[in-house]
Amino acid sequence: MTEQTTPEAEASAEDELALTVDELAARAGVTVRTVRFYGTRGLLPPPAIGPRRVGRYGEEHLSRLALIEELQSHGMTLAAIERYLSHLPPDLTAQDLAIHRALVASWVPDSAEEATRDQLERRVGRELAETDLDRLAAMGVLVRTGDPDVLRIDPGLLHLGARLLDVPISLEAILAARTVVVEHTRSAARELSRLFREEVWDSSGEDEPGPERLARTRSLSAHMQPLVVQALVTAFQRSMKEELGSWLGEDGERDRRNGQGGKGNA
Repeated sequence: MTEQTTPEAEASAEDELALTVDELAARAGVTVRTVRFYGTRGLLPPPAIGPRRVGRYGEEHLSRLALIEELQSHGMTLAAIERYLSHLPPDLTAQDLAIHRALVASWVPDSAEEATRDQLERRVGRELAETDLDRLAAMGVLVRTGDPDVLRIDPGLLHLGARLLDVPISLEAILAARTVVVEHTRSAARELSRLFREEVWDSSGEDEPGPERLARTRSLSAHMQPLVVQALVTAFQRSMKEELGSWLGEDGERDRRNGQGGKGNA
């Protein structure tokens, strides 16, 4: 069966990843048949065409498969997933899709999966040295078990951790950034919980039975948690953009001035 593609897909071979359909399926933890089926249903964009007319898949395909898996874990039917994806902007990047997946998963209990080292290497698409495993363990992506060949992995962090293995940044800097994120998100969660408690629990008075107050609190949490997560992500994205813009703008202006000064002294 040949893979269908479009001229736009052929021209857009700019992804860092260039996976065959077999490699994509292994990385996503699905079968090749599933990948092809999703493609025929329009859940996955067509692959780019590489040498020998072989379809090549990139980060966007991997992120879409992760999002589809997350939506399925919520009990959504394939038709519902199609409708969900059809409402997303067509130009979403792999990072945008990862954020959507994080928002969908925000109210799902954490779960861990066991995998052998070979299975983990197929999921991340590369051989893993002991230093790589140590790096993933330090980031909380995996936990070593009593069996050296069996690892307990966090599926929600696996894709992020695998990408960070190739980022030219020290493990110390990654762990420091993780500490900042954890500390500030815990602080935000603590304050928001206090507000919710004052709104629902403390304001209800003693007349309302405890079980009813508890049910009302849980209902508010179920409705508010995904909205709060989306608000936090949006606020963080905008704040980070402002900070980077300020930082890069200051450095660019300094470099421009230094360059003018150098020309003036020549």
